[in-house]
Amino acid sequence: MGLKLVIGMAAAMLAACAPAQEAAPEKGAAGTLLVGNKGEDTLSFIALATGEELGRAKTGPMPHEIAISPDGSQAAVVAYGGNSIDIFDVASRAKLRTIDLGENEGPHGLVWLDDGRLAVTTERSGTLTIVDTAKGDAVTAIPTGQRGHMVAVSPDKSRAYTANIPDGTVSVIDLAAGRKLRDIEVGGEPEGIALAKNGRELWVGDLKGARVQAFDTDSFERLAEVKTGPVPIRVAVSPDGRWVVTSNLGSGSLTVIDAATRQKVRDVPVSGTEEAQQVTILFSRDGRHLYAAETGRNQVAELDFATGKLLRRLDAGEDGDGLAIAP
Repeated sequence: MGLKLVIGMAAAMLAACAPAQEAAPEKGAAGTLLVGNKGEDTLSFIALATGEELGRAKTGPMPHEIAISPDGSQAAVVAYGGNSIDIFDVASRAKLRTIDLGENEGPHGLVWLDDGRLAVTTERSGTLTIVDTAKGDAVTAIPTGQRGHMVAVSPDKSRAYTANIPDGTVSVIDLAAGRKLRDIEVGGEPEGIALAKNGRELWVGDLKGARVQAFDTDSFERLAEVKTGPVPIRVAVSPDGRWVVTSNLGSGSLTVIDAATRQKVRDVPVSGTEEAQQVTILFSRDGRHLYAAETGRNQVAELDFATGKLLRRLDAGEDGDGLAIAP
């Protein structure tokens, strides 16, 4: 093997393992990025076209997950430190109302369905709470007996799945019948959760095991286990369904998995350090960009997903974590 070839291979390996360096942002980033700043109880509104923070609005205690309404005009933000959900108008950044969840406390994982319902884990109460915004914000709760943290909902809205960290399980909930069907024993400490292949596969991260597991949603059989970086705290699926990605808090990196083969493709350093406290990840609607909340830096990293190149870091508030993009 020639000296030039050896040097070239070594340089390529070093480049692949190096933390992402900032580059000039690509044109075309659009929409408003919303960031829940859990350290100061605010919501940041950031214009992706310019990177400018347009303003901040006050939220309930410890805002975490954010969901955008089906028409894109409103945002729902949970108050994990309480028992409510705030609804904001995205354009004006004004709080429209606060939904009281009653005895259902610790709202965290949140999905806004296209029929107007909000599905939210209420961790401290061991329930999945449903808010029907089309029926005067009517609140109902489905007991799970588990401490659900994150939630995923099937494309046909028939089922919800909650990741129950301290219980080592995922609860399967029939949304039409309003009851829990079963708990899947996944082991470890499951938190990140996402559905792939039009809802046929469930992917679950394990905070303790540095792994992500795939399950068949009909048979509940485990299909695969893929090693990730340490503390895979979130799981996201690309809009085209080709990729499953974990956010690895323990190393400030991403693990990219081929959804078809269930094989790891690459690890992508973002900050490359646990101190960044990288948590939530979010794809842009076209899948070209991926956003990673670096809670320890009070910033959000924007990456070109195809290359893994860091395009820029966007300033947010204290302990920015939950992310959403409104058109």
